[in-house]
Amino acid sequence: MTTTQTRADVTFDSGGTECAAWFYPGCDISPFATDAGRPVVVLAHGFAGTKDSGLDAFARRFAAAGLAAFAFDYRGFGMSGGIPRQHISMQAQAQDYRAAIEAAKKQPGVDPGRIIVWGVSQSGGHALNVAVDRDDIRAVIAMVPLVNGLAAGKHAYPQTGAGAMARSAVRGMSSAIGGKLGRRPIMMPVVGRPGERGALTAPGFYESYTAIAGPSWRNEVDAAVTTEVGGFRADQHGDRIRGKVLVQIADYDRGAPPHAAAKAAFRAHAEVRHYPCDHFDVFEPNDWFEAAVTHQLSFLTRHLGS
Repeated sequence: MTTTQTRADVTFDSGGTECAAWFYPGCDISPFATDAGRPVVVLAHGFAGTKDSGLDAFARRFAAAGLAAFAFDYRGFGMSGGIPRQHISMQAQAQDYRAAIEAAKKQPGVDPGRIIVWGVSQSGGHALNVAVDRDDIRAVIAMVPLVNGLAAGKHAYPQTGAGAMARSAVRGMSSAIGGKLGRRPIMMPVVGRPGERGALTAPGFYESYTAIAGPSWRNEVDAAVTTEVGGFRADQHGDRIRGKVLVQIADYDRGAPPHAAAKAAFRAHAEVRHYPCDHFDVFEPNDWFEAAVTHQLSFLTRHLGS
């Protein structure tokens, strides 16, 4: 484990793949610490994201408040291993998230009975799913979460149009079938400008995503993701989450439908915070980062502070 200031590079195994993570042990004096240790926040990025694309700012704030933090890359993305690259499997990512939780529990100073799962966008949905029926996950933070793939498709329709959505679906099906036959995947940009080919093409999304992108991020994803996202659901079992839940909703979100997030929050008996902004505005240095992270820390202090 190589330490750089207050952050350490670690690896963990998920289904035979070596995944990369950053561990933040937290400051020396912690209002969250007990004899068992301190809680750890396990952070995962959203759609085709990497840990060096905006997660560090949140993790450092948690560490400064006296929590431990553990940010990781899904297999096939960023600094994690895994072949094929840039391929999203919802099932595999959920497996990676659970493996990251087990790895975070083993870090020095961590209380393995007080885990916090943190997700943004697509990983906000994963966080809700992996927390179901677990006693060790004491809190869930789902920020601008994607919780219903079908609702997200309907939400994106006015921005992309029928033609673009149909072409994307055809490419996705072709890539998925080709992958089963051993062919090379059909790649598409993660984000593009309006009128360009890409998974996310709302006005301003290209500039917003690339502004937070770290050096390991690549603007490409296997087009087969369209066959994965459509059936994704993270809004069905929220009533079986035993920990406290915070759902943060961007009211003008063009990436993840706010109404679907609100329904998921209601089912999970969640605390809800609303922000008059778009999907990427909750990342540093944008206007709503400070409010979002302050509400997260307040939520965790109320429920997990000693």
